[in-house]
Formats: sequence, C-alpha cells, structure tokens
Amino acid sequence: MGRQGSGAGGAASGAKRPRRTRRAVLFGGLGLFTVAAVVGRDELARTWWLLPGVSVPRKEGELDHAGASWTAASPANWRMADRPHDYRVDRIVVHVTQGGFQSSVEAFRDPWHRASAHYIVRQDGHIEQMVRELDVAFHAANRKMNERSIGIEHVGYVERPQDFTDAMYAASARLAADICRRHRIPVDRTHLLGHSEVPGADHTDPGPHWDWDRYLRLVREVLAAPPAAAGAAAAAPPA
Repeated sequence: MGRQGSGAGGAASGAKRPRRTRRAVLFGGLGLFTVAAVVGRDELARTWWLLPGVSVPRKEGELDHAGASWTAASPANWRMADRPHDYRVDRIVVHVTQGGFQSSVEAFRDPWHRASAHYIVRQDGHIEQMVRELDVAFHAANRKMNERSIGIEHVGYVERPQDFTDAMYAASARLAADICRRHRIPVDRTHLLGHSEVPGADHTDPGPHWDWDRYLRLVREVLAAPPAAAGAAAAAPPA
C-alpha cells in the first residue's frame, strides 16, 4: 500500500480444466452482435447483469473467510463485480502495508486513497476483510491483475523481518488456502505472487524477508488437512 519503493500481492484441485467465465462466454466466440442475432433482443436484454460493474445481491458485512472481521473500504477504492462469473479469479497477490494496521484500514476507507485490498493480516494473526472477493480491489496497480486476483496485505515494513510473525504466517496461510480451495487456485509461485512481481509494478513488497518457501508449505499443509479441521482452524482466533 504505502510507498518507499514498496507496496500496498501443490495444486488446490489437481489439473482441472479452467471454467469459462460468463464474461468470456458473452463476448467470446461469435461476438456480441452475432449473439444478439442468435438469442434475440429480449434474451440479450437479460444479459446486462453479466457486464462488469453491475450490482449483484450482497449483504453489508458479509464475509468470504470465516476467520475475518469486516470493515468496508471506500467504494472509490474498488469496483463492483460478480467474480468469478465475470472474471475468473486465479491469483493471490501478497502485499506489505509499509505502515500500521489502523493507518492501513483508514487509508482504504479514504476515498482519495484510490487503493485497497481484500484483506489485511495483522502480526497477531487477526484478519480484516475490507472488499468482498466478488469485487475488484485496486491493489496491484494493474487492471488485469486486479480483475483476476485477491489482494492480501500484511502489516509491517519490508525491511523489518521481525514484522513477519509466526501468527501472521499461519493466519495468512489459512486465508490463502481457503481462497485457493474456493477458487481452485494452484499453490505455486505463478499463482501466489508478490506485488513486486506484478507486470508494471513499481513496488518492492513483500520484499526479501518474506519467506515464500515457508508460506507455500503452510498453505499446502492447510489444504492437505481434513476439511473439518481446516475449517475449524480458519475460524479459530489467533492464540
């Protein structure tokens, strides 16, 4: 999130063939005008809700991850969508806040900030959700990556390895595993990447002290656990 040259990003399901999104189906293949000719004007009129930015039913404060709390980011800092129906979600972007927890929450609530992330993970393992996963958070400074990814912020500074605590790694791994399970995202360094690895990024987070081997191992361990145990772990408060 903050700058200083830094930033605000085993398979979960095997080699399953990716699903086509409603957006791809609508605009691909024959094309919009051919679709109109085939399905007719009345049928096409009913597809308006497939377009990006159209509201779908949602409840204020509804969570995607059972272990999180909710604070809403400003609507200026994210875009309404209906993922994964209009955009397939296949990436997690790992960020470091370059600031404290409360200042990061307030930044995402500030309409002039023009950035947000779906989640913030604190050093004690607390997780705050600020944007629904079905919506597009402005976290990666890359429109296509924003549309296909979920952003997880971690409270701390890239130059301070002590900020990346055991509780933070464990909570973030449970969150990432939950996301990977629900969206069928493979757990590897192609699909879980740092903000600095986003094409066009001018940020350096999560930086050299983020332990990617440890993080991916923890995510895989959560995914390998029985579903009941994994669900209980996700819902458990930090020790």
